Amino acid sequence: MNSKWNKTLPYLMISPYLIVYGIFILIPLIWVFYLSFTNYTPMNPGNWIGFDNFEKLFNDIKFKAALRNTGLFWIFTVIPSMIIGLLVATFLNTKIKGSSIFRAIIYLPGVMSGVAVAMTWLWIYDPQNGPVNLVLKAFGGTGKHWLRNPETALPAIIIIGIWMAIGFSMIIYTAGLQGISQELYEAASIDGANTVRKFLSITVPLLRPITFFLFIMNTITSFQVFDIVYIMTGGGPANATTTIVNEIVKTGFETFNMGYASSMSIALLIITLVFTLINYWLNPKESDS
Repeated sequence: MNSKWNKTLPYLMISPYLIVYGIFILIPLIWVFYLSFTNYTPMNPGNWIGFDNFEKLFNDIKFKAALRNTGLFWIFTVIPSMIIGLLVATFLNTKIKGSSIFRAIIYLPGVMSGVAVAMTWLWIYDPQNGPVNLVLKAFGGTGKHWLRNPETALPAIIIIGIWMAIGFSMIIYTAGLQGISQELYEAASIDGANTVRKFLSITVPLLRPITFFLFIMNTITSFQVFDIVYIMTGGGPANATTTIVNEIVKTGFETFNMGYASSMSIALLIITLVFTLINYWLNPKESDS
């Protein structure tokens, strides 16, 4: 009896999590997967249409624009934010007075509400009284409508993405840096290695698992960008800033084409999964080192 109880107890302990996971994640995922093969709308129960929704994605100009913009946002947000986060973490990991305060300030944008961030940057990019244009005018430049110009709208959003992501990378890298033995740096100093050599030969290789983790997490976050785009540009101008999640929300809750929106969601899930698996395979295992 005692032996059976010991075998059953672990399952009872995790059952609340399994129930919540099943109700709020697994069942909705299965339902979305089913809807992606239908033409379901709130006014129409939906008919099974097979892969028609997915075939439509390949010819959808807006979805292609969203895919391109999401890819550009990912490329120009994830890598720069990780590099800057690593450099800041390395700098603040030294004996600098007030380093904890600086860490808190840099990390703050990452925990702020997306709405608050968007409203703040709407003021910063304001064509009349925004700080960016005021600085340009002070140096003889001219103010611009940063968020209304198709050529500058996406870069403006990318800058915000980098600003928000630096803090998370910095905090995780700081934890990794504090786990590296100082004896390694001391031995390198005895061998005549300078600061840059120690950074490239000791810090970067030993932080490789941390870098892999951050790359995956930041990739998933960048693929899900929505709130700042929705509030600041609505996906415009001329679809210059629309993202996959933005198109999913528009399709599902503005045009109420839930079946097609579900197919976009499944496409986003597949893209994220593929990127995660590729990075997992490319990341050297600890046993291989």
